[in-house]
Amino acid sequence: MNVVRPLRRDFGKPDHGWRRAVYTVVVESGTDAARRFNAAMLAAIVLSVAVVMLDSVAAVRARELVALDILEWLFTLLFTAEYIVRLLCVERPLRYALSFFGIIDLVSILPTYLGLLLPGFHVLVDVRLLRMLRIFRIVKLPLYFEESQVLWRGLVRSRHRIMVFLGVVLILTAVLGTVMYLVEGPSNGFTSIPVSMYWAVVTMTTTGYGDIHPKTPLGQFITSLAILLGYGVIAFPAAMVGAGAATAVRHLQRPSRVCPECHSEGHDADAVYCRRCGEPLPPVDDQ
Repeated sequence: MNVVRPLRRDFGKPDHGWRRAVYTVVVESGTDAARRFNAAMLAAIVLSVAVVMLDSVAAVRARELVALDILEWLFTLLFTAEYIVRLLCVERPLRYALSFFGIIDLVSILPTYLGLLLPGFHVLVDVRLLRMLRIFRIVKLPLYFEESQVLWRGLVRSRHRIMVFLGVVLILTAVLGTVMYLVEGPSNGFTSIPVSMYWAVVTMTTTGYGDIHPKTPLGQFITSLAILLGYGVIAFPAAMVGAGAATAVRHLQRPSRVCPECHSEGHDADAVYCRRCGEPLPPVDDQ
């Protein structure tokens, strides 16, 4: 029996009509049209983020205010249209609206409309700063890169080990913070256990701000051990995620079949017929 892998974004694919055709382009990614659409949206996101950055430079904004506002509205209308189209073409629009990228879509376009609805209020003159939330559009960039999917799947596969590791790090931080509070004491800047735990985090991550540092020989010795321990703290999760990513790469390298009739994705390499419409699938070499 052919085992079908689940789709990456299961918001419900319409059975027929224009919504199904739009779904294959906007939501799925196995067709040439979908790839062109994703490339266009990727370029739009990058350009809109560049506009956000330029808008935050006072000298550029003073000189190019009209051009920046025009570009911002063009991008806002484009992303608004994309958001509405996604809601219309899926069977479960509420699931998309409440999904991570659905919320990001909404957050990135709302500030522009808020700035339009709340002008003239001197108390709310800083509402324009909310428009900087448009930078959240950049969060959608990994959606268009297969490599980011590999990293995400590596994180998912390693999530249990990462949680155990974070628990161990939290315990070590509490222990080191308590020990340093007892060794150094308030007279040397370690005024409480939470402050000492802050020192432990800064030390174990090898950041070393220097705002709190030990002054006794024993405290300096413990700090040296904490720094050496910190290198393991940095390397260990990277190894776990790397192992999970390697497994994800092997999983992604299996050919994913796309039905030429209904454009359904996710068929395994040994699949003969489409799981949705029953049409024969072309050989792997033809896709």
